[in-house]
Amino acid sequence: MQVHALRRKRLAEQMRQRGGGVAVLATAPEVIRNRDAHYPYRSDSYFHYLTGFPEPEAVLVLVVDAQQERSILFCRDKNEEREIWDGFRFGPTAARERFGMDEACSISELDSRMATVLANQPAIFHPLGERAETDAAAQRWLAAVRAQARAGVSAPHAAFDLHGLLDEMRLLKDDHELQIMQRAGSISAQAHRRAMQTCRPGMSEYQIEAELLYEFYRHGSVSPAYGSIVAGGAHACVLHYRDNRATLRDGDLLLIDAGCELDGYASDITRTFPVSGRFSGPQRALYDLVLASQSAAIEATRPGLRFNDPHDAATRVLAQGMIDCGLLQGSLDGVLESGSYRRFYMHRTSHWLGMDVHDCGEYREPGEVAQGPEKPWRVLRPGMVLTIEPGIYVRAADDLPAAFHDIGIRIEDDAVVTPDGCRLLTREVPVNADEIEALMRDRPSHS
Repeated sequence: MQVHALRRKRLAEQMRQRGGGVAVLATAPEVIRNRDAHYPYRSDSYFHYLTGFPEPEAVLVLVVDAQQERSILFCRDKNEEREIWDGFRFGPTAARERFGMDEACSISELDSRMATVLANQPAIFHPLGERAETDAAAQRWLAAVRAQARAGVSAPHAAFDLHGLLDEMRLLKDDHELQIMQRAGSISAQAHRRAMQTCRPGMSEYQIEAELLYEFYRHGSVSPAYGSIVAGGAHACVLHYRDNRATLRDGDLLLIDAGCELDGYASDITRTFPVSGRFSGPQRALYDLVLASQSAAIEATRPGLRFNDPHDAATRVLAQGMIDCGLLQGSLDGVLESGSYRRFYMHRTSHWLGMDVHDCGEYREPGEVAQGPEKPWRVLRPGMVLTIEPGIYVRAADDLPAAFHDIGIRIEDDAVVTPDGCRLLTREVPVNADEIEALMRDRPSHS
């Protein structure tokens, strides 16, 4: 409760700098999967960040002036009949006490109350253009306020994007968040270890996915942070492979990109290992190349450097390795300038990580003037969390060495920027090829 209250207070300070007003933030709606079956419910990340309130049909209103701020939570009423079918509901009275709100009301009162709340306020803060329903609600409330103009009531004369303010807050993680993310990273690392020790030729990709999910759930995660990628052989060259139905073959590599969500925070790990437990020579050559590129990127992840520096460091190592093993021809500078390396490495090395697996926050420096067509990349600061995930993907082609055909490799860890560098949250699963082979040699006998 104190964590979320402090975040609301920080948001209020941001609003005061813009003259104060009213912030309105709705949680995510429930979504039908098919007919009358729902997808498992997950709160909107911004709403959870400010409230911790887990139920659907809820709206947070924060009223801020020069002296104080007042929080109002609109939520579902207690309903004993619906609780028989759907489970416990807090209701306004319990919600106010449990989540530290100044006031809580029935969600059915939202429209009638907002005309009063917004009256004579200088500005409204809400997620501009995020959902048609919330934009329409804001227009409806503003129209109700404007209808009182002859009574001397004024409507807000400015609108600010609430997500823009919260993005900057969420970009820097506090100790509470980092503790959760470390635990999520540890659970996910254990799941990847389980996959390595379970994997054998003849198994299906979905069987390995089931082992991951089992490890997530038994340690307290309620879901994956994203759809798990379990890609054997040539499927590893499909960046967002989702089918997870193929049979794993002796001699192939298996790429697993999977992480759990814990208490609203994501983890994101990728490991690539041999189905048989032993890398072939060409597989080991490309694996060691990707690992060296990741090491270079990790070294470039430190305060004062730019967001793009880890990517540039990884790309230089990968491009030189592509030349050395015969995938590309020419000089390193020529390959980098032409971008020919993108045939085998087509994605970026990092993205922000937090409540969302591709977390919020600008990648360009918001406070700096653009130099040419684009602003400079963001300066890394302690408390930022990002992935470091270089890879190489060699689809079969007549102009490429046959030994490298259909090899896809990615290595990904989660890094928090510290005052003197970065700390990896996900290294409880092996990353060195020899250590991976050693772990797989210790697999229990298959009955």
